Amino acid sequence: MPNRLPEHAHLVAEYVEPYRGGRLTSGQVERFRRVVWSYYRAARRPMPWRETRDPYRIMVSEFMLQQTQVSRVEPRYHEFIARYPTVFELATAPLGEVLRSWQGLGYNRRAKHLHETARRIAERGGIVPDEVRELRTLPGIGPYTAAAVAAFAFDRRVVVLETNIRRLFLHGFFPDAQGVSDREIEPLVEQTLPERGVRQWYYALMDCGAALAGMVGNANRRSRHYSRQSSFSGSVREVRGMIVRVLSEHAEVPLETLERAIGPTDERFRPALEGLERDGMVVVSGRSVSLGESSP
Repeated sequence: MPNRLPEHAHLVAEYVEPYRGGRLTSGQVERFRRVVWSYYRAARRPMPWRETRDPYRIMVSEFMLQQTQVSRVEPRYHEFIARYPTVFELATAPLGEVLRSWQGLGYNRRAKHLHETARRIAERGGIVPDEVRELRTLPGIGPYTAAAVAAFAFDRRVVVLETNIRRLFLHGFFPDAQGVSDREIEPLVEQTLPERGVRQWYYALMDCGAALAGMVGNANRRSRHYSRQSSFSGSVREVRGMIVRVLSEHAEVPLETLERAIGPTDERFRPALEGLERDGMVVVSGRSVSLGESSP
């Protein structure tokens, strides 16, 4: 966001047209689009993945942006793409190297899934699928990521619903409602989609929703799916990251050595290691631990 919002930014915060069920009228759609486009033209947020049409690079950004803020992703995205500019470089890199490149983004399982997905795509000739159904067959790609890649890389008219878009629709169409489900919001997202320029439209929705976070209260708290993210510091997730960091530097580590590196009295070690083993991130063989291999 720019330091100073444009003078008409208040239109985004003031836009409220309660939804009464059924289809939106053409007038409602037109007014909503006018507010969104006017704000976006004045306050578009530049992001490197918005400046490319390369489906691979867009897919990488979507993996990185899962549960991670844009400000943390942007510098790591530049570094990652410089190291792995195409799906083939990523597919042939050792998993440990990929995990080291991922350091600082958290949720290392995403890096492993991205690596596995790159290998599958490379085996198919390096072509990222352009349909949601096919994208959903790849590791680590759920409903949102599949829709996002289809919309942002291929301009597909599919419903994309993430935190900023959800905030905007809750504020504009459900101003007094509590416990609103995504199933109630998705038809409105679909009805307001333009015939062309879907990619830019979603960027505009996201930027308007992000602006709202700084102008009004967090409307997402009225979503049925809202939950506050737990603190990373002191969590089992923190120890999972520490374990992966050690293993990304060494092919295999004795269990005792790994436990000493984390802290022999840390009660989080066992649950973290067991969780990583269940997720296929590590392999525990006897008294040694190694990284799990990416599946083809």
